[in-house]
Amino acid sequence: MFNLTYEFKLKPTHAQAQIFEEWLEINRRVYNYALAERKDWYLSRSCRINACSLKHEYIIPAETPRPTYASQCKALTAAKKDFPELKKVQSQVLQQTLKRLEIAFVAMWERNHGFPRFKKFGRMRSFVFPQIQSQKLNPGMVNLPVIGLVKFRQSRAIPDGGVVKLARIVKRVSGWYVMLIVQWDVNLPQPLPHGEAVGIDVGLTSFVATSNGLLVKRPRFFVDAERKLKLLQQRVSRKPLGSNNWKKAQKKVASLHEYVANCRKDWHRKLSHQICDRAGMVFVEDLNLIGLSGGMLGKHCLDAGFGQFFSILEQTCFKRDVYFQKVDARKTSQTCPNCRVETGKKKLSERTHICSNCGYTTHRDIAAAQVVLQRGLAAVGHTVKMLAEGKFIGIPLKQESPN
Repeated sequence: MFNLTYEFKLKPTHAQAQIFEEWLEINRRVYNYALAERKDWYLSRSCRINACSLKHEYIIPAETPRPTYASQCKALTAAKKDFPELKKVQSQVLQQTLKRLEIAFVAMWERNHGFPRFKKFGRMRSFVFPQIQSQKLNPGMVNLPVIGLVKFRQSRAIPDGGVVKLARIVKRVSGWYVMLIVQWDVNLPQPLPHGEAVGIDVGLTSFVATSNGLLVKRPRFFVDAERKLKLLQQRVSRKPLGSNNWKKAQKKVASLHEYVANCRKDWHRKLSHQICDRAGMVFVEDLNLIGLSGGMLGKHCLDAGFGQFFSILEQTCFKRDVYFQKVDARKTSQTCPNCRVETGKKKLSERTHICSNCGYTTHRDIAAAQVVLQRGLAAVGHTVKMLAEGKFIGIPLKQESPN
Protein backbone atom coordinates (compact mmCIF):
# COMPACT_ATOMS: atom_id res chain seq x y z
CA MET A 1 0.00 0.00 0.00
CA PHE A 2 1.16 3.53 -0.84
CA ASN A 3 -0.29 6.61 0.86
CA LEU A 4 -0.02 10.29 -0.01
CA THR A 5 -1.57 13.31 1.70
CA TYR A 6 -3.15 16.03 -0.44
CA GLU A 7 -4.13 19.39 1.05
CA PHE A 8 -6.84 21.54 -0.54
CA LYS A 9 -8.71 24.65 0.50
CA LEU A 10 -12.38 24.04 1.19
CA LYS A 11 -15.19 26.24 -0.11
CA PRO A 12 -18.00 25.39 2.33
CA THR A 13 -21.35 27.11 2.38
CA HIS A 14 -22.31 29.29 5.34
CA ALA A 15 -24.36 26.47 6.84
CA GLN A 16 -21.51 23.97 6.44
CA ALA A 17 -19.05 26.40 8.06
CA GLN A 18 -21.41 26.76 11.02
CA ILE A 19 -21.51 22.95 11.36
CA PHE A 20 -17.70 22.83 11.31
CA GLU A 21 -17.54 25.45 14.09
CA GLU A 22 -20.10 23.61 16.20
CA TRP A 23 -18.31 20.28 15.76
CA LEU A 24 -14.97 21.81 16.77
CA GLU A 25 -16.49 23.13 20.00
CA ILE A 26 -18.11 19.78 20.85
CA ASN A 27 -14.83 17.97 20.17
CA ARG A 28 -13.01 20.45 22.41
CA ARG A 29 -15.39 19.78 25.29
CA VAL A 30 -15.09 16.02 24.85
CA TYR A 31 -11.31 16.31 24.82
CA ASN A 32 -11.25 18.45 27.98
CA TYR A 33 -13.70 16.16 29.82
CA ALA A 34 -11.68 13.06 28.96
CA LEU A 35 -8.46 14.79 30.00
CA ALA A 36 -10.02 15.89 33.31
CA GLU A 37 -11.16 12.32 33.96
CA ARG A 38 -7.66 10.97 33.43
CA LYS A 39 -6.03 13.77 35.42
CA ASP A 40 -8.34 13.27 38.41
CA TRP A 41 -7.55 9.55 38.42
CA TYR A 42 -3.80 10.24 38.50
CA LEU A 43 -4.14 12.88 41.24
CA SER A 44 -6.19 10.51 43.36
CA ARG A 45 -3.19 8.14 43.35
CA SER A 46 -0.58 10.80 44.09
CA CYS A 47 -0.96 10.92 47.90
CA ARG A 48 0.29 8.43 50.45
CA ILE A 49 -2.01 5.77 51.86
CA ASN A 50 -1.89 7.13 55.41
CA ALA A 51 -1.99 10.85 54.62
CA CYS A 52 -4.02 13.28 52.53
CA SER A 53 -3.71 16.92 51.57
CA LEU A 54 -5.04 19.49 54.07
CA LYS A 55 -6.58 21.62 51.31
CA HIS A 56 -8.27 19.12 49.02
CA GLU A 57 -7.99 15.56 47.85
CA TYR A 58 -9.26 13.58 44.87
CA ILE A 59 -11.12 10.59 46.29
CA ILE A 60 -11.72 7.85 43.75
CA PRO A 61 -12.27 4.23 44.83
CA ALA A 62 -9.18 2.08 44.70
CA GLU A 63 -10.83 -0.52 42.46
CA THR A 64 -11.60 2.08 39.78
CA PRO A 65 -9.49 1.19 36.70
CA ARG A 66 -7.35 3.74 34.91
CA PRO A 67 -9.27 5.54 32.13
CA THR A 68 -8.16 4.31 28.72
CA TYR A 69 -9.17 4.92 25.14
CA ALA A 70 -11.46 1.88 25.10
CA SER A 71 -13.19 2.70 28.39
CA GLN A 72 -13.71 6.35 27.45
CA CYS A 73 -15.18 5.38 24.06
CA LYS A 74 -17.63 3.12 25.89
CA ALA A 75 -18.50 5.92 28.32
CA LEU A 76 -18.97 8.32 25.39
CA THR A 77 -21.65 6.07 23.90
CA ALA A 78 -23.52 6.06 27.22
CA ALA A 79 -23.15 9.84 27.60
CA LYS A 80 -25.09 10.48 24.38
CA LYS A 81 -28.30 9.58 26.24
CA ASP A 82 -27.74 12.39 28.76
CA PHE A 83 -26.20 14.91 26.35
CA PRO A 84 -28.11 14.96 23.02
CA GLU A 85 -25.70 17.50 21.48
CA LEU A 86 -23.11 14.72 21.21
CA LYS A 87 -25.33 13.00 18.65
CA LYS A 88 -24.83 15.92 16.25
CA VAL A 89 -21.23 14.88 15.65
CA GLN A 90 -20.43 11.73 13.72
CA SER A 91 -19.46 9.00 16.21
CA GLN A 92 -16.07 8.18 14.70
CA VAL A 93 -15.06 11.86 14.81
CA LEU A 94 -15.49 11.91 18.60
CA GLN A 95 -13.63 8.62 18.90
CA GLN A 96 -10.71 10.10 16.96
CA THR A 97 -10.63 12.99 19.44
CA LEU A 98 -10.27 10.50 22.30
CA LYS A 99 -7.60 8.69 20.32
CA ARG A 100 -5.78 11.99 19.93
CA LEU A 101 -5.71 12.30 23.72
CA GLU A 102 -4.41 8.74 24.03
CA ILE A 103 -1.58 9.55 21.61
CA ALA A 104 -0.68 12.60 23.72
CA PHE A 105 -0.34 10.43 26.83
CA VAL A 106 1.73 7.83 24.98
CA ALA A 107 4.05 10.62 23.79
CA MET A 108 4.37 11.81 27.40
CA TRP A 109 5.34 8.32 28.60
CA GLU A 110 7.58 7.22 25.73
CA ARG A 111 9.05 10.44 24.32
CA ASN A 112 9.22 12.65 27.43
CA HIS A 113 6.63 15.11 26.17
CA GLY A 114 4.82 17.34 28.65
CA PHE A 115 1.55 16.48 30.35
CA PRO A 116 -1.42 17.12 27.99
CA ARG A 117 -3.11 20.46 28.64
CA PHE A 118 -6.70 21.61 28.43
CA LYS A 119 -7.75 23.41 25.28
CA LYS A 120 -9.38 26.77 25.75
CA PHE A 121 -12.02 28.17 23.42
CA GLY A 122 -10.71 28.32 19.84
CA ARG A 123 -7.69 26.07 20.41
CA MET A 124 -9.24 22.96 18.85
CA ARG A 125 -8.60 23.50 15.15
CA SER A 126 -9.14 20.13 13.49
CA PHE A 127 -11.17 16.94 13.52
CA VAL A 128 -10.84 13.70 11.58
CA PHE A 129 -13.12 11.48 9.50
CA PRO A 130 -11.37 8.07 9.60
CA GLN A 131 -13.71 6.67 6.92
CA ILE A 132 -15.23 8.45 3.94
CA GLN A 133 -18.61 7.42 2.52
CA SER A 134 -17.62 7.80 -1.13
CA GLN A 135 -14.15 6.33 -1.32
CA LYS A 136 -13.54 7.43 -4.91
CA LEU A 137 -12.86 11.15 -4.97
CA ASN A 138 -15.12 13.31 -7.11
CA PRO A 139 -13.42 16.20 -8.95
CA GLY A 140 -13.56 19.24 -6.68
CA MET A 141 -15.91 17.58 -4.16
CA VAL A 142 -15.47 15.56 -0.98
CA ASN A 143 -18.33 13.61 0.57
CA LEU A 144 -18.16 13.94 4.37
CA PRO A 145 -20.37 11.79 6.62
CA VAL A 146 -23.45 13.60 8.01
CA ILE A 147 -22.37 16.89 6.37
CA GLY A 148 -22.53 15.75 2.74
CA LEU A 149 -20.74 17.07 -0.33
CA VAL A 150 -18.36 19.97 0.28
CA LYS A 151 -16.58 21.83 -2.51
CA PHE A 152 -12.84 22.39 -2.46
CA ARG A 153 -10.36 24.14 -4.72
CA GLN A 154 -8.50 21.34 -6.50
CA SER A 155 -5.19 23.09 -7.06
CA ARG A 156 -3.50 19.95 -8.42
CA ALA A 157 -4.58 16.69 -9.96
CA ILE A 158 -4.72 13.40 -8.05
CA PRO A 159 -3.58 10.29 -9.98
CA ASP A 160 -6.29 7.80 -10.85
CA GLY A 161 -6.75 4.55 -9.02
CA GLY A 162 -6.47 6.01 -5.52
CA VAL A 163 -8.96 5.55 -2.68
CA VAL A 164 -9.58 8.20 -0.04
CA LYS A 165 -8.99 6.59 3.34
CA LEU A 166 -9.11 9.57 5.70
CA ALA A 167 -10.05 13.25 5.71
CA ARG A 168 -8.93 15.85 8.24
CA ILE A 169 -10.76 19.19 8.40
CA VAL A 170 -8.47 22.02 9.55
CA LYS A 171 -9.42 25.56 10.50
CA ARG A 172 -6.92 28.35 9.81
CA VAL A 173 -7.16 32.08 9.75
CA SER A 174 -7.24 31.99 5.94
CA GLY A 175 -10.17 29.55 5.82
CA TRP A 176 -11.02 25.87 6.03
CA TYR A 177 -8.74 23.17 4.58
CA VAL A 178 -9.09 19.43 4.00
CA MET A 179 -6.22 16.96 4.15
CA LEU A 180 -7.02 13.81 2.18
CA ILE A 181 -4.99 10.64 2.64
CA VAL A 182 -5.21 8.78 -0.66
CA GLN A 183 -4.16 5.14 -0.86
CA TRP A 184 -3.04 3.11 -3.87
CA ASP A 185 -2.79 -0.67 -3.89
CA VAL A 186 0.82 -0.71 -5.08
CA ASN A 187 4.16 -1.43 -3.45
CA LEU A 188 6.88 1.07 -4.33
CA PRO A 189 10.49 0.02 -3.74
CA GLN A 190 12.62 2.19 -1.49
CA PRO A 191 15.36 4.18 -3.28
CA LEU A 192 18.74 2.43 -3.27
CA PRO A 193 22.13 4.15 -3.01
CA HIS A 194 23.21 5.25 -6.46
CA GLY A 195 24.64 8.19 -8.35
CA GLU A 196 26.44 11.17 -6.86
CA ALA A 197 26.41 11.52 -3.07
CA VAL A 198 25.90 14.82 -1.24
CA GLY A 199 26.52 15.52 2.44
CA ILE A 200 24.59 18.35 4.08
CA ASP A 201 25.46 20.41 7.14
CA VAL A 202 22.86 22.85 8.51
CA GLY A 203 23.55 25.94 10.58
CA LEU A 204 22.42 29.45 11.45
CA THR A 205 24.98 31.41 9.42
CA SER A 206 24.67 29.24 6.32
CA PHE A 207 21.41 27.34 6.44
CA VAL A 208 22.79 24.61 4.16
CA ALA A 209 26.36 23.75 3.30
CA THR A 210 26.90 20.84 0.92
CA SER A 211 29.98 18.71 0.46
CA ASN A 212 30.39 19.95 -3.13
CA GLY A 213 30.79 23.58 -2.01
CA LEU A 214 27.26 25.01 -2.09
CA LEU A 215 26.52 27.56 0.65
CA VAL A 216 22.95 28.82 1.12
CA LYS A 217 22.41 31.76 3.44
CA ARG A 218 19.68 31.37 6.05
CA PRO A 219 16.61 33.56 5.43
CA ARG A 220 15.21 35.09 8.64
CA PHE A 221 11.47 34.70 8.13
CA PHE A 222 10.30 35.29 11.70
CA VAL A 223 13.05 37.76 12.66
CA ASP A 224 12.18 39.98 9.69
CA ALA A 225 8.49 39.93 10.67
CA GLU A 226 9.09 40.65 14.38
CA ARG A 227 8.77 44.40 14.04
CA LYS A 228 5.37 44.18 12.36
CA LEU A 229 4.31 41.43 14.76
CA LYS A 230 5.16 43.61 17.75
CA LEU A 231 3.02 46.42 16.34
CA LEU A 232 0.05 44.13 15.73
CA GLN A 233 0.30 42.57 19.20
CA GLN A 234 0.37 46.02 20.77
CA ARG A 235 -2.88 46.81 18.98
CA VAL A 236 -4.39 43.60 20.34
CA SER A 237 -3.43 44.48 23.92
CA ARG A 238 -5.11 47.90 23.64
CA LYS A 239 -8.47 46.51 22.54
CA PRO A 240 -11.16 45.44 25.06
CA LEU A 241 -10.85 41.71 25.59
CA GLY A 242 -13.45 39.78 23.58
CA SER A 243 -14.69 42.76 21.55
CA ASN A 244 -15.10 42.70 17.77
CA ASN A 245 -12.09 44.98 17.30
CA TRP A 246 -10.05 42.65 19.51
CA LYS A 247 -11.05 39.69 17.31
CA LYS A 248 -10.09 41.62 14.15
CA ALA A 249 -6.69 42.49 15.62
CA GLN A 250 -6.15 38.87 16.68
CA LYS A 251 -6.95 37.76 13.15
CA LYS A 252 -4.25 40.05 11.74
CA VAL A 253 -1.68 38.56 14.13
CA ALA A 254 -2.68 35.03 13.10
CA SER A 255 -2.52 36.00 9.41
CA LEU A 256 1.06 37.21 9.83
CA HIS A 257 2.07 33.98 11.59
CA GLU A 258 0.50 31.90 8.82
CA TYR A 259 2.23 34.00 6.15
CA VAL A 260 5.63 33.46 7.81
CA ALA A 261 5.00 29.70 8.09
CA ASN A 262 3.94 29.45 4.43
CA CYS A 263 7.02 31.37 3.26
CA ARG A 264 9.30 29.10 5.26
CA LYS A 265 7.68 25.91 3.97
CA ASP A 266 7.74 27.13 0.35
CA TRP A 267 11.45 28.00 0.62
CA HIS A 268 12.23 24.60 2.15
CA ARG A 269 10.46 22.79 -0.69
CA LYS A 270 12.29 24.75 -3.38
CA LEU A 271 15.65 24.15 -1.69
CA SER A 272 14.97 20.42 -1.34
CA HIS A 273 14.26 20.12 -5.07
CA GLN A 274 17.43 22.09 -5.85
CA ILE A 275 19.48 19.64 -3.77
CA CYS A 276 17.87 16.58 -5.39
CA ASP A 277 18.46 17.86 -8.95
CA ARG A 278 22.01 16.49 -9.17
CA ALA A 279 22.16 13.96 -6.35
CA GLY A 280 21.52 10.24 -6.11
CA MET A 281 22.27 10.01 -2.37
CA VAL A 282 21.65 12.66 0.32
CA PHE A 283 23.10 12.40 3.83
CA VAL A 284 22.18 14.76 6.69
CA GLU A 285 23.00 15.02 10.38
CA ASP A 286 20.80 13.31 12.96
CA LEU A 287 20.47 16.38 15.19
CA ASN A 288 18.89 16.73 18.63
CA LEU A 289 16.32 19.27 17.49
CA ILE A 290 14.58 19.50 20.88
CA GLY A 291 17.86 20.38 22.55
CA LEU A 292 18.64 23.01 19.93
CA SER A 293 15.22 24.65 20.32
CA GLY A 294 15.76 25.03 24.09
CA GLY A 295 19.22 26.54 23.90
CA MET A 296 20.45 30.11 23.82
CA LEU A 297 19.80 30.35 20.07
CA GLY A 298 16.49 28.51 20.29
CA LYS A 299 14.47 31.27 18.63
CA HIS A 300 16.74 31.30 15.59
CA CYS A 301 16.78 27.48 15.38
CA LEU A 302 12.99 27.41 15.42
CA ASP A 303 12.91 30.18 12.82
CA ALA A 304 15.22 28.15 10.57
CA GLY A 305 12.96 25.07 10.87
CA PHE A 306 15.59 22.33 10.61
CA GLY A 307 13.12 19.57 11.49
CA GLN A 308 10.62 20.67 8.85
CA PHE A 309 13.38 20.95 6.25
CA PHE A 310 14.62 17.41 6.95
CA SER A 311 11.06 16.04 6.68
CA ILE A 312 10.44 17.86 3.38
CA LEU A 313 13.84 16.80 2.05
CA GLU A 314 13.13 13.16 2.90
CA GLN A 315 9.75 13.34 1.12
CA THR A 316 11.32 14.98 -1.92
CA CYS A 317 14.07 12.34 -2.07
CA PHE A 318 11.48 9.57 -1.97
CA LYS A 319 9.44 11.13 -4.80
CA ARG A 320 12.50 11.69 -6.97
CA ASP A 321 14.16 8.30 -6.31
CA VAL A 322 17.03 9.75 -4.28
CA TYR A 323 18.49 7.79 -1.37
CA PHE A 324 18.16 9.63 1.97
CA GLN A 325 19.80 8.77 5.28
CA LYS A 326 20.69 10.45 8.58
CA VAL A 327 24.13 9.92 10.10
CA ASP A 328 25.75 10.56 13.47
CA ALA A 329 26.14 14.31 14.07
CA ARG A 330 28.78 14.15 16.81
CA LYS A 331 32.02 16.05 16.15
CA THR A 332 31.36 16.71 12.47
CA SER A 333 32.84 20.21 12.85
CA GLN A 334 35.81 18.88 14.89
CA THR A 335 37.04 16.31 12.36
CA CYS A 336 39.21 16.93 9.31
CA PRO A 337 37.60 15.40 6.19
CA ASN A 338 41.00 14.92 4.55
CA CYS A 339 42.96 13.05 7.23
CA ARG A 340 40.08 12.28 9.64
CA VAL A 341 41.96 13.65 12.67
CA GLU A 342 40.06 15.49 15.39
CA THR A 343 41.01 19.17 15.33
CA GLY A 344 39.28 20.15 18.58
CA LYS A 345 36.46 22.55 19.28
CA LYS A 346 36.19 25.77 17.31
CA LYS A 347 34.65 29.07 18.33
CA LEU A 348 31.54 30.17 16.46
CA SER A 349 33.53 33.09 15.07
CA GLU A 350 36.00 30.71 13.38
CA ARG A 351 34.50 30.15 9.94
CA THR A 352 37.54 28.47 8.31
CA HIS A 353 38.69 24.89 8.86
CA ILE A 354 42.50 24.61 9.01
CA CYS A 355 43.90 21.19 9.87
CA SER A 356 47.17 21.34 11.82
CA ASN A 357 47.97 17.75 10.81
CA CYS A 358 47.63 17.81 7.00
CA GLY A 359 47.08 21.52 6.30
CA TYR A 360 43.71 21.03 4.62
CA THR A 361 41.86 24.38 4.47
CA THR A 362 38.26 25.04 3.52
CA HIS A 363 35.09 26.63 4.85
CA ARG A 364 34.10 25.27 8.23
CA ASP A 365 30.57 24.25 7.20
CA ILE A 366 31.76 22.64 3.96
CA ALA A 367 34.28 20.58 5.92
CA ALA A 368 31.51 19.41 8.26
CA ALA A 369 29.36 18.49 5.25
CA GLN A 370 32.25 16.46 3.80
CA VAL A 371 32.54 14.56 7.10
CA VAL A 372 28.80 13.86 6.93
CA LEU A 373 29.30 12.60 3.37
CA GLN A 374 32.07 10.21 4.45
CA ARG A 375 29.99 8.81 7.29
CA GLY A 376 27.01 8.37 4.99
CA LEU A 377 29.03 6.54 2.35
CA ALA A 378 30.55 4.29 5.00
CA ALA A 379 27.04 3.52 6.27
CA VAL A 380 25.86 2.33 2.85
CA GLY A 381 28.97 0.25 2.15
CA HIS A 382 31.40 2.65 0.50
CA THR A 383 34.85 3.06 2.00
CA VAL A 384 36.85 6.25 2.34
CA LYS A 385 39.28 4.87 -0.25
CA MET A 386 36.41 4.52 -2.72
CA LEU A 387 35.43 8.09 -1.90
CA ALA A 388 38.92 9.33 -2.75
CA GLU A 389 38.88 7.37 -6.01
CA GLY A 390 35.52 8.83 -7.01
CA LYS A 391 33.70 5.48 -7.04
CA PHE A 392 30.21 6.61 -6.03
CA ILE A 393 28.17 4.43 -8.37
CA GLY A 394 26.34 1.44 -6.95
CA ILE A 395 26.76 -0.47 -3.71
CA PRO A 396 28.66 -3.72 -3.11
CA LEU A 397 26.30 -6.66 -3.45
CA LYS A 398 28.21 -8.62 -0.81
CA GLN A 399 30.15 -7.28 2.14
CA GLU A 400 32.86 -9.57 3.50
CA SER A 401 33.41 -9.91 7.21
CA PRO A 402 36.54 -8.31 8.76
CA ASN A 403 38.07 -11.80 9.20
